[in-house]
Amino acid sequence: MLTKSPHLFDDATKVTPGDSCWQGKTSPDYWAFVGPFGGCTAATMLRALMEHPQRAGDPLAMTVNFCAPVAEGAFDLDVRLVKVNRSSQHWAVEMTQGGGEVATLATAVFAERRPSWSHQQATFPAATPFEQARRFPNTPMTWTHQYDFRFVEGEPSFYGSPAASPLDAYSKQWIGDHVPRKIDMLSLMSMSDAFFGRVFLARRELVPFGTVSVTTYFHTSSEELAAENITNILAAADARIFHRSYGDQHGELWSPSGRLLATTTQIAYFKA
Repeated sequence: MLTKSPHLFDDATKVTPGDSCWQGKTSPDYWAFVGPFGGCTAATMLRALMEHPQRAGDPLAMTVNFCAPVAEGAFDLDVRLVKVNRSSQHWAVEMTQGGGEVATLATAVFAERRPSWSHQQATFPAATPFEQARRFPNTPMTWTHQYDFRFVEGEPSFYGSPAASPLDAYSKQWIGDHVPRKIDMLSLMSMSDAFFGRVFLARRELVPFGTVSVTTYFHTSSEELAAENITNILAAADARIFHRSYGDQHGELWSPSGRLLATTTQIAYFKA
């Protein structure tokens, strides 16, 4: 059942508007090892754009570069409309703390999605329904407690012996808010970084890890997403390479009805 009180996710991504500089603060409910969960940070920056009075259209693509650890507490968001075209807008957002030090840098494209020829070539991954899948237990990271993870394939194991040789880094899972919340664009942005690090699966152990850069592409409009009326998505992710402290990830986010809602790529640091 959807809650009628303010959701923790909306509290965590809340921003206060200004002329060009917006304000927000980190949330202990979405904390990772050494800072806030990157998906929550990205969604906060996207919220500033979604709520900006000059915004037109829906998010089409967003890239977030995590330049430095985000410290606990307040931050500023310097929001700038870089370029306006006939049917698209290009935005830049800088998150600063401590007297102007840049912690996170994002760019985003918004677009008016007009009716056109459509074809979804990607195939919906076969999966046990959300209601029948087993809930994944909580991890030491607080942010994971705010999501309901239900693995269909590639469930990670963090507490056994490390793998003697690399394992498959592919996983397929349902993701929903622990307290159900209707999926919107902010959800997709945050959940596109909610895959556990591929290196955790490949090595079957927790190692120091952090997202360096994530790009998410949105394949639906806000109106279409609202019509889906869903509280969970099916998410599939894999990696191609781990090399010299960095590894990639690519993922897909699907509605239960079989629509591809978003795709994502990222590069992440690891120490192993």
